[in-house]
Amino acid sequence: MEVKNGNLEAAIDQLLNVEKQMRFAGDVAGTKKAVTDILQLCFEAKDWKSLNEQIVNLSKKRGQLKQAVTAMVQQAMQYIDETPDLETRIELIKTLNSVSAGKIYVEIERARLIKKLAKIKEEQGLIAEAADIMQEVAVETFGAMAKTEKIAFILEQVRLCLDRQDYVRAQILSRKISPRVFDIDSSKDKKKPKEGDKVVEEPPADIPSLLELKRIYYELMIRYYFHNNDYLEICRCYKAIYEIPSIRENPSQWIPVLRKICWYLILAPHDPMQSSLLNSTLEDKNLSEIPKFRLLLKQLVTMEVIQWTSLWSSYKDEFENEKNMLGGSLGDKAAEDLKLRIIEHNILVVSRYYSRITLKRLAELLCLTVQEAEKHLSEMVVSKALVAKIDRPMGIVCFQIAKDSNEILNSWAVNLEKLLDLVEKSCHQIHKETMVHKAALKV
Repeated sequence: MEVKNGNLEAAIDQLLNVEKQMRFAGDVAGTKKAVTDILQLCFEAKDWKSLNEQIVNLSKKRGQLKQAVTAMVQQAMQYIDETPDLETRIELIKTLNSVSAGKIYVEIERARLIKKLAKIKEEQGLIAEAADIMQEVAVETFGAMAKTEKIAFILEQVRLCLDRQDYVRAQILSRKISPRVFDIDSSKDKKKPKEGDKVVEEPPADIPSLLELKRIYYELMIRYYFHNNDYLEICRCYKAIYEIPSIRENPSQWIPVLRKICWYLILAPHDPMQSSLLNSTLEDKNLSEIPKFRLLLKQLVTMEVIQWTSLWSSYKDEFENEKNMLGGSLGDKAAEDLKLRIIEHNILVVSRYYSRITLKRLAELLCLTVQEAEKHLSEMVVSKALVAKIDRPMGIVCFQIAKDSNEILNSWAVNLEKLLDLVEKSCHQIHKETMVHKAALKV
């Protein structure tokens, strides 16, 4: 519908009368056409103020049809990228946001609008404000939104929380995504929706694939765990990235990831999960491509004392080179933690071969002073990594094997059995001596 200069208001009034008649008649198609034509007139005339006013007025009309409001919001969203300046764009987004607030039939459009507004705020450097805006929407409750779009939205919320260093909220938001969702085979034929079911909308073209979202998710979780220096969880995240088919097919991508897996395995404290991951990584055939790391992992598995000075001289360049590779440096405390893990490994090796050892000799094996050796040994005993007792006046360490309750009860039972055997033998001997004495008296 063409409008001459100065006749915009008259044309809008004419269309408003048509819209009123269609609305009262319950004509869905006619009402939708009328409201979209009104918005199109304002857009073609580049009258952004009138466009915002008409969106608000039309949405507040008595008995306004849901389909008309949905069509109006979707039509106006197409004009956002055509706005002449940033201020007009923000104003239009805020208008559409206020119109769609509280309306379940335009909840997906509202989520997309908020995402656009948050992006604008982030570009302006207002990270905290962008994060607050994004947290207004709980997309996990949207039944009609595509799964990939939901995941992408939640990941954006997590990223903004990490950018503003709100790690507690980032963890809460990340738990809305189950890692199992990335393992579902999306290539299978989708079931046809039954009558009465909600139809799931197709995601926009800019939403990444499920496997790409998996990579983004684990990269964000690495950022979260890096803050806490939780090396084992970081290793597990890199392991999940390593399993993505697109990464496994490209050596230039999987080699840096495998290097990170090796480093974080070594940095992680010794526990059953770490041991399991260490052995499964050693079985990986791709590890033969980076022989130095294979040798390093082999050293940790082998129950032999590792000399820290020779190890550090061999791997210092590799360690410092990580900052130039995927994922960046291993952290500020990584070098200290690496030395600590080697000391812990050496103490475990000593406890395997010695039941008693002097503190002086233990310190010599660990290349530490007596005070440092005692400190590290005490920390391992407190963390229940091993069982040991220190006789400080004598300067002797006694290593013991940790026993569970069943073993302790069994040892008690064995001791009681031995005691009863001794009592029985003693009674027998006493009885025998008595009989011999009585026989001698009779003679």
